[in-house]
Amino acid sequence: MLDLNLIRSQFPALSSGAIFLDNPGGTQVAQHTLTRMTNYLVHTNANHEGAFKTSRESDAVVDAARAAVADFLNAARPQEIVFGQNMTSLTLHLSRSLARTLKAGDEIVVTRLDHDANIAPWLLIAEDRGCPVRWVEFDPEDCTWSIEALRRQITDQTKLVAIGYASNAVGTINPVADAVQIAHEAGALVYVDAVQYAPHGPIDVQSLDCDFLSCSAYKFFGPHTGILYGKYHLLDGLKAYKVRPAHNEPPHKFETGTQSFESIAGVHGALEYFEWLGEQAGGDSTRRQRLVAALSMLKDYEKILSRALIEGLSSIKGLHIWGITDLAQLDRRVPTVSFTLDGWHPRDVAAALDKHNLYVWDGNYYALAVTERLGLEDKGGMVRVGAAHYNTLAEVNKLVEAVRALV
Repeated sequence: MLDLNLIRSQFPALSSGAIFLDNPGGTQVAQHTLTRMTNYLVHTNANHEGAFKTSRESDAVVDAARAAVADFLNAARPQEIVFGQNMTSLTLHLSRSLARTLKAGDEIVVTRLDHDANIAPWLLIAEDRGCPVRWVEFDPEDCTWSIEALRRQITDQTKLVAIGYASNAVGTINPVADAVQIAHEAGALVYVDAVQYAPHGPIDVQSLDCDFLSCSAYKFFGPHTGILYGKYHLLDGLKAYKVRPAHNEPPHKFETGTQSFESIAGVHGALEYFEWLGEQAGGDSTRRQRLVAALSMLKDYEKILSRALIEGLSSIKGLHIWGITDLAQLDRRVPTVSFTLDGWHPRDVAAALDKHNLYVWDGNYYALAVTERLGLEDKGGMVRVGAAHYNTLAEVNKLVEAVRALV
């Protein structure tokens, strides 16, 4: 079990007394993150590749962070890790490079369960290149899609399959490994959006064998910075849209302009927090082992939070949870639970909970295809409650009772 008092002491924002259940939109920042960012700005703040001390040290900070992220994702080498402003920007950037490899008639497969950042970039290049788009539908009853549904959309003309690791709207964990295998059998590349999954469980890009994977550090207790993994030979072979003096080798050719080096330092800090957690769990051999130990421990605890959220909210009259509610299937979801409440607009529910210092999201969370498929887009979407490992059962119970009081 987690020592929640010790864990919560690592997050300065939690001392405010607010209950942060807005985590799918962005988690609170660990002290390790703040320390790394402050140290960078005070001691090593400089642009890169200079001949002077602070510039050399700044480059070393970025190199160390890149190596840490490579271990976090189990990339084969640090050069497979690209930093950027956010996942959306990185995906749009890479999509432009991938578009050059496509011709009219090549097919792109997307799912309706994804965040629009893993849909719109592919729709845009499909329009530019004359590529048909094939959609994988999800079951509105439990908000899952099946491997069979994916397989039906993949043909010998499929060149790219874009899937999410976990839904930011309803919490579903998708069968990513099986999807990658099926796509590769058809000769297609696979782009995985792991933004929602990264705070909740270990990721192994080599085991998944995905071609590209993206995530965002501000979803796992770090700063607002995006991360893109790509197999080195693919990153090396793609044409990057960049300024001419910039490097021609990955990862630098995809890192446009001057990066937010202090944020990259903060990413390293967030991963050091996970390492610290892993040491509490007994993972003390390698950094990768400590990271996996931490995330495996968090995953077990978050099942308890998921169960409490689903049981509590399900007991409220007029409340409907969208997504997996079968308590025997908690392995198939992260602790992100979205609901609608009869007679209440989602924004009004969120505003009412705010009066109790309970912070939750409402709307479509940029998962436009989800709320459209569920018929909720013109009704204000859903209320989204997203737990993280620093949340407590007492906080979940307070949320449930506050929602019950609305009824």
